[in-house]
Amino acid sequence: MRLGALLGPVPGDAPPTLLAEQARMLAGEGFESLWSAQAVGRGFMMTDPFVALGVAATVAEDVEVGTAVVQAPLYEPMDLAHRVFSLQQVSGDRLVLGVGAGSTASDFGAFGRPFETRFEDFTTCVEALREIFQTGAGAAGNLSPWPSVLGGPPLLFGTWGHGVERAAGEFDGWIASAHYRTEEQVVEAHRRYREAGGGRAVVSTIMLPAGTDLGELRERLGRFADAGFDDAVVFPLPGGPRPAAVRRLVDR
Repeated sequence: MRLGALLGPVPGDAPPTLLAEQARMLAGEGFESLWSAQAVGRGFMMTDPFVALGVAATVAEDVEVGTAVVQAPLYEPMDLAHRVFSLQQVSGDRLVLGVGAGSTASDFGAFGRPFETRFEDFTTCVEALREIFQTGAGAAGNLSPWPSVLGGPPLLFGTWGHGVERAAGEFDGWIASAHYRTEEQVVEAHRRYREAGGGRAVVSTIMLPAGTDLGELRERLGRFADAGFDDAVVFPLPGGPRPAAVRRLVDR
């Protein structure tokens, strides 16, 4: 099982170089992927994932970068495709795009987007996004992308419930957030995903706050590996364990 890390959070008094330093340090410790989450309108500021990953891709040149996840209904498809193509330009084939329908009404309020229709809007956006990735063009016009980015990155679906089977059938992979689910729920959903023929499986947002017990974390990561997850993505928080110590918990 590969081990990745979510970037951030960035304190209000942090120097502007913090994200770059964090990405460089995590890559230097052997983390195989760097990810960025999306949250807006929640009473705290998180760096836009496309900006964060642009920084990470530039300073950590041999590491995969991914969104975990971007809330697709917050965007017009052409706007989202332009951001993705731009990030592909600086990251090459190291980018994976995790997308989801969203789950927090305040995020949608901040963007002026309807929360109630997010699932329908997600499907509409992803369908349009796939068309733009293939041709560069959509109903709103043509982005005329560089030939090297045509086709777009792999699409991973961040979801639960009935979406697990959909991730297996319609996407290049699945992202399971471990933040609000028990290990048993995560492992059971993974079983369903594999039974449905799913490919890459990523368990994300494994929180590492102050006081994290490394022995317990080793056991937790081991259970995810034994279940068959391809990747685990931890979220280092201020005061949490040193990334080097966390990295040693998972065999390369």
